[in-house]
Amino acid sequence: MIYLDNAGTTRLDEKVLKKMMPYLKEEYGNASSLHSMGQRAKESLENAREIVAKCINANPREIYFTSGGSESDNQAIISACKLGERKGKKHIISSKIEHHAVLHTIEKLEKQGFEVTYLDVYENGIVKLEDLKNAIREDTCLVTIMFANNEIGTIQPIKEIGEICRAKGILFHTDAVQAVGHINVDVEKMNIDMLSIAGHKFHGPKGIGVLYARRKVLLSNLIEGGAQESGKRGGTENVAGAVGLAYALKMATEEMEEVNARLTIFRDKLIKALLKIPHSALNGDKTKRLPNNVNICFEGIEGESLLLLLDDEGICASSGSACTSGSLDPSHVLLAIGRPHEVAHGSLRLSLSKYTTQEEIDKTIEIVPKVVEHLRKMSPVWHSLQKGERKYVI
Repeated sequence: MIYLDNAGTTRLDEKVLKKMMPYLKEEYGNASSLHSMGQRAKESLENAREIVAKCINANPREIYFTSGGSESDNQAIISACKLGERKGKKHIISSKIEHHAVLHTIEKLEKQGFEVTYLDVYENGIVKLEDLKNAIREDTCLVTIMFANNEIGTIQPIKEIGEICRAKGILFHTDAVQAVGHINVDVEKMNIDMLSIAGHKFHGPKGIGVLYARRKVLLSNLIEGGAQESGKRGGTENVAGAVGLAYALKMATEEMEEVNARLTIFRDKLIKALLKIPHSALNGDKTKRLPNNVNICFEGIEGESLLLLLDDEGICASSGSACTSGSLDPSHVLLAIGRPHEVAHGSLRLSLSKYTTQEEIDKTIEIVPKVVEHLRKMSPVWHSLQKGERKYVI
């Protein structure tokens, strides 16, 4: 099986599992307990916090362990908005291509009286700094723009966005779930106030994440019940998960340059080969994108059928976010970059990892065109396009 859905989740590294096992079997103490086993767990938890902090150039006291990226997004956004509301500021700025963990949280806040400006991202999937500057108001309390998009892989000008927000005294949150562990992230140099991380995106375990929050940011609790995580998240700490996330992030950071050099070659080879398929188009910026992301639309086919047939051929792929895979609606990200509904439905996302091989890339290049051709032969839409009854879009 060729696994090319690493933006959805990644394989747990065997070295990470080995680091976690003692905390699942022998050192299983509760980190809030006063006995020696509990204190050893506490020490390991704090060591994991220090490792994560070092990887993103933060202070360990600014690292809060959560259940994953979605929880971190929710807590960051809600906290910033509660702080803003106290000052009479109820305006949020975001983008049209955010993950639904961000979009749904903002929609909920809209129902509570907050106003939201959604920035356009244009054809390359990147926000324009001038648009951000023009959107800022006296009552803006939060800017939340993702670091790198989970579907099309585009990387936003985070440092510049952070500079604008810092100059205006506005809190800046970034969903960095797809970025951390894959590209360099420095919360100090990039002027980031809050940042979300998920362990399973860089060969760590599922069910564990991180919220980085600058010390000046007063977090609101989503989960009550105890004094864990400096009193900001109740519940028994997931020590094994935290240890696994920290070790996975440390390895990803150390291996980043070498891995990215290889994945960029694979990525570009895939893009070049698949764009030879007639009436196909790359989604997102050609260069300002994650080294492991390929997202292409094929006109005249339906994405779900493409994924099922690729699966039959032994290729695990995606058409976008795993969080919306059950939806029949086209990707909001592809619509935001200007793809028509009928073309957005025919998208394919291939996301690579450090385990991806040259042989797997070559096999994928061989199989995808055949599957696309097969689907087009059965497609009434494709037939009408070829007959000239409809106009090609791409």
